Amino acid sequence: MQTSLPSLDVLKTFVVVAQRLNFTHAAQTLHLTQGAVSRQILGLEQHLGYPLFSRRARGLTLTPQGAMLLAPVQQALGQLGEALARIGAQPGTLRIKCPTCAMRWVLPRIIRLQNERPEMHIELTASVSHGLDFSAEHFDAAVVFGQPQGKKLAVHHLFDEILTPVCTPSYLPDLARPPTPADLAEKTLLHPTRDRRDWLLWLKAAGLETLPSGKAQHFDTLDLAMSAALQGFGIAIGDLCLLEEDIQAQRVVTPFPLSVVSGAAYYLVYPERAMMPATLATLVNFLGEEAAQSRARLQNGLSASANSL
Repeated sequence: MQTSLPSLDVLKTFVVVAQRLNFTHAAQTLHLTQGAVSRQILGLEQHLGYPLFSRRARGLTLTPQGAMLLAPVQQALGQLGEALARIGAQPGTLRIKCPTCAMRWVLPRIIRLQNERPEMHIELTASVSHGLDFSAEHFDAAVVFGQPQGKKLAVHHLFDEILTPVCTPSYLPDLARPPTPADLAEKTLLHPTRDRRDWLLWLKAAGLETLPSGKAQHFDTLDLAMSAALQGFGIAIGDLCLLEEDIQAQRVVTPFPLSVVSGAAYYLVYPERAMMPATLATLVNFLGEEAAQSRARLQNGLSASANSL
């Protein structure tokens, strides 16, 4: 019988693959190549002496042995992560995970909260992933993009994603008329996703079925696309709430009055518990109020824009 334990990294890979049942999706979550994930799982199966997954044309399924192993491995990793974080953390520290695309909105507010409440200790961790498994990652709360996944979560809606093109004030030429999507011809479009879905959604609402320009750059996050736009390299598609401070400071402008609701949203989530820590309650109330103010300002701005047409 095999008595030596597999490495923690390999066990974590097993859990993620078991959750995704897809090597490609698991590799994206783990920031590894698909081949590396596949090799780790194969090595783990050889180490244990039995298969954990059935490979089929339509994807993966857990074998009976894999299904039996999943729950105790998840529990063990979660307990170990909690213990390490608890031992190494400053007492009373709140650990918050946030996707990089939301950091423009979240970070200034977390800093302001800490300035107002210096007794609070908040650790904000940025991640390119949009989800969080509280059983495997030791965070007290998270800002997530898209519908929150998981059971027994407290979910607070922050704001919807509302998209419109943004660029530096000097990027589009001064015109004697309001700009139209046709003015984007020969301009570089900055895409915050590889599939171009945000730009295509806005262009469809503007009456165009194809991209008006063949010039494009693609990024993995909104933050990278916005950094390129701020340097004058092109025009990006951005979320109005996330870019509120950049727009107010005139670092970027919204040259078109049209904006579209993507159907996605940002949420603050945390595990349900019988007694919420006071510091977490403070954070939840603070970000909830800030989000309500952002939504109100955005709605007022959209109403003013519509009235000016």
